[in-house]
This record gives sequence, C-alpha cells and structure tokens, in this order.
Amino acid sequence: MTAMTSTSPQTPPAASLHTPVIGWFEQHARDLPWRRPEAGAWGVMVSEFMLQQTPVSRVLPVYEQWLARWPRPADLAAEAPGEAVRAWGRLGYPRRALRLHGAAQAIAERHGGDVPSQHAQLLALPGIGEYTAAAVASFAYGQRHAVLDTNVRRVFARAATGIQYPPNATTAAERKLARALLPEEDERAARWAAATMELGALVCTARNEDCDRCPIASRCAWRLAGKPAYEGPPRKGQTYAGTDRQVRGRLLAVLRDALNPVPQAALDAVWEEPVQRARALDGLVADGLVEPLADGRYRLPLT
Repeated sequence: MTAMTSTSPQTPPAASLHTPVIGWFEQHARDLPWRRPEAGAWGVMVSEFMLQQTPVSRVLPVYEQWLARWPRPADLAAEAPGEAVRAWGRLGYPRRALRLHGAAQAIAERHGGDVPSQHAQLLALPGIGEYTAAAVASFAYGQRHAVLDTNVRRVFARAATGIQYPPNATTAAERKLARALLPEEDERAARWAAATMELGALVCTARNEDCDRCPIASRCAWRLAGKPAYEGPPRKGQTYAGTDRQVRGRLLAVLRDALNPVPQAALDAVWEEPVQRARALDGLVADGLVEPLADGRYRLPLT
C-alpha cells in the first residue's frame, strides 16, 4: 500500500488542489441549515452529532425540530436526558442523544451557555472526540484544523495516495497528510475542510464515483494510476435486520411513544426471541438509555 506521506511522488502539491476544490464548493455546495450564519456554533454542533453515520436526508427534519425546541445549549440542558432520546427519534445510535445532552449541560455549567471556540475546550466536553472538536472549531469559528470524516478520508486516499479506500480506522499517517494539505490561512483552511467533505459526499463517493464532475480529476493519483482495485483488509459492512441494533430500536420506539412508564409486557411484544430481547434491553439500561423502575416498568431516563 502506498505510504500516506506528503512527500510521496504521487501526491499532488497541496496548493494545486486548494483553488479547484474550494472553487467547486462555492458553486455546488448544498444549502444546508447548519451552514447558514444563523445556525451558530450550537447548530453546527448539533448537526455534527446527528450526521455521524446518518445521511443528510434523515437528519434534516430532526435537526429542524431539535433547534426549534432547543435553540441554545441551556434549553436542552434544562430538560431530562430522556427527552433528548425521545426527540432523537429514529436517527439511530441514540447514545449520541445522551452525549449531546451531556455536552449541553457542560456548556451551560462551564461556558455560560455558549459553545466554546477553543479546540481544547471543545475536546474537554463530554461526548466530544477529536473529529467533532475539529469540525466545530473549523465550521463554526473558521479555525484551521484537519477535519477527517469518512468522506474527506476517501478523497485524500484517492487524490493524494492513489488508493481506492482509506483504512477502516483513521491512522497517524492520514492525520499527517491532512495537516500537510491544509491551507495556511485559517479562513481558507476552514473552507477547504468543508469543501473536501462535500466533494466526498457528492462526487468522490464510495461507489459510482463521478470523476467527470471532479474538479481535481486531472491531479488525482488514483485516477492517474488507472483506478487500481482496493487490496486492503475487508471493509466493514453494516447490517441491521435481525441484529441487536434492530431490537434496541424497537424497544426504544415503544418508550419514546409512551408518556408514562411502560410495563414489561409492552416491550416483550415487539420482539419474539426472548434471549435477544432481554440482551438488547439490558444493553439499553447499561447505556443509560432506559431506566428500570422498582415495579417492573421502564421509562426513558430522567437524570
């Protein structure tokens, strides 16, 4: 596998990529609510939590409802965490709702209700990892950070290193390359981060990439090499039907729709296999998404 270094002979000079990619973004970027000035840092943060492993089309209606109900972190922090889980709806991976609620509480307590602008302060919030801290600092505050989501990693893997797909997990070499490709100016670096993400989402997609629409096709190392097939370890696939994830989703759906605690029988009715159902329910309790009561009923968490 080609090493991911900025000195590789296959790697185009960083400056030669910036102008065409950013120029393409200026013309083709989607008008998304979290990209508008009125979204603010809180809107950007909410979108980053929701967009993890979830397509934009599913996020949009939930995002709009969320911001209408909780326009500031303190508004969410004042509610029970179970309300965040309820409002999360069917976005999937509902622990993100609890993490966002925890971050809102910390913002209200530590930062006067305003999303902090410093990367280190963002990273210190509960539920915030390196990617989210970099994304909020970049997209909300125009700072210079390497923002590496799946789409960006795929663009860099193809354009700069000549391989079809990046590794399953982000590597130190990828981070080094991303830093080497960053424009020097803060504002331009933030634009580059958004532009490469959009390029991966719309053009340099995982399947059926549209090289004819790509602004850097003539410089792309993978395309110039004849698009060699991926030879790395098997890529992770996602299944849902019949998994514990599906069972958890059905159990949570019952609790989200109920205004009062739910008896065990109501949960038993959503999945026939008792061992898997019990395992999924135990997992929800362990994750803090469901609260068992002494009388055998269950509810979304209040604290």
